[in-house]
Amino acid sequence: MLVLLALAIGAIALLAAVKADAVWFTIVPIGILLFSVVAQSLGWFDKKAGN
Repeated sequence: MLVLLALAIGAIALLAAVKADAVWFTIVPIGILLFSVVAQSLGWFDKKAGN
């Protein structure tokens, strides 16, 4: 989960480096974080028993 937060922060840095429009600073990080919330609720980050 923290990896996806780091990915969102990295996306902000990348967008700043390429001087993207302000709307991208909103859409991209929120999209990454929303994806992580959906993935968490679907159990994609749960460890399986015995692994």
